[in-house]
Amino acid sequence: MAASSLSLSPNPTFTTSNKPSFSPSYHTTRFIKFPNTSQTPTHLIVKPLTTHSSRASLSSIIPRAAATPSSSTTSTAQTSFHGLCYVVGDNIDTDQIIPAEYLTLVPSNPAEYEKLGSYALIGLPSSYTTRFVEPNENKTKYSIVIGGYNFGCGSSREHAPVALGAAGVAAVVAESYARIFFRNSVATGEVYPLESEGRICEECKTGDTITIELAESRLINHTTGKEYKLKPIGDAGPVIEAGGIFAYARNTGMIPTKAFIGGALQEAFSCTDANGSFLPDVSDENSILYPEKEKGT
Repeated sequence: MAASSLSLSPNPTFTTSNKPSFSPSYHTTRFIKFPNTSQTPTHLIVKPLTTHSSRASLSSIIPRAAATPSSSTTSTAQTSFHGLCYVVGDNIDTDQIIPAEYLTLVPSNPAEYEKLGSYALIGLPSSYTTRFVEPNENKTKYSIVIGGYNFGCGSSREHAPVALGAAGVAAVVAESYARIFFRNSVATGEVYPLESEGRICEECKTGDTITIELAESRLINHTTGKEYKLKPIGDAGPVIEAGGIFAYARNTGMIPTKAFIGGALQEAFSCTDANGSFLPDVSDENSILYPEKEKGT
């Protein structure tokens, strides 16, 4: 869909430029392959999407926010999102999403996870006069972020999608993504990284009311009355809905869960150490590097 260049007040003006198309390709992890978002391969069994409440109860390496902000509602089937959008431009890097000085916060600590949300997108330049998260708040009123080309570029940091999820973001819609941000979004299960067919960032303004229909791969701007086609999320959808790659792997039987054997809690899979902590796959520089101790059984 062609989009004309607009001035987005109070946000900066973004101009259309000819850039190579980029879609995340398949990348192998220890358990699963991440899909190209423009295709729907069949090498994974796609399970029905579960409810938001059941998603929060699933065991994962990073805790999600305890509640969805009041400005955003999610359908019980978790197939659509509705809320206000926050519009950014091209090449939004991970240091703008969450500056390096806040990377000492540990996402597996609920209090620090919440604190991460308060710093989401705090690194944006001063030309963004509207704050994504208001001072002294941990949650944003914008549950959908709309971006341009190469969203999430820069240094590899899993804190980037985690900070957005902690702030209450359900989905990011961008023209394209840096590969590592897309991968981390799926692996952590924090946000849906959705790709647009065109430069929606030039036709939407911060504060517009948006609905995203995952099943129909479309975005509706209720403020302008326009609809836009999105690329299908594909097999990444169930992974995100489960709460991340480890939760999905357990749910689908790819790895067994911990169990009581002979009256003692046994570590039932090989990717933990003697303390029950996750061991990162150091053979891949893009592996999830949160070897946090699993809670519960």
